[in-house]
Amino acid sequence: MKVQIINKSKHQLPAYETKLSAGMDIRANIDEPITLKPLARCLVPTGLYIALPEGFEAQIRPRSGLAIKKGVTVLNTPGTIDADYRGEICIILVNLSADDFVIQDGERVAQMIIARHEQPQWEQVEVLSETERGAGGFGHTGKK
Repeated sequence: MKVQIINKSKHQLPAYETKLSAGMDIRANIDEPITLKPLARCLVPTGLYIALPEGFEAQIRPRSGLAIKKGVTVLNTPGTIDADYRGEICIILVNLSADDFVIQDGERVAQMIIARHEQPQWEQVEVLSETERGAGGFGHTGKK
């Protein structure tokens, strides 16, 4: 699959860090550092614009290293970029730590996964098929 991309940043294209990586690292494209205060959120530009094929989406997800080491994550995770969106990809970060976090230009702030998706056709019914779980909700199975 080929995806068209415009790179208006001064950084490399999104790339897989290892051969078996699912997500590509996305970098901040900023003129000066952004200080993200505790419990604050911000929109981080990337300078990237994409045109996905029909039936695909780009998912924006947190980087586990930023989450565990700095308490910084993607707020609307996973963020979805639809195939018909043509604007700049921006990352919504939130600082869940007690310390300021400084975002530097070129810093890897998120990862992006390209995924196929379906648009279902709803079939309205009066009764759903039976399962062992039924309507049991969160923690219903009781398994540890």
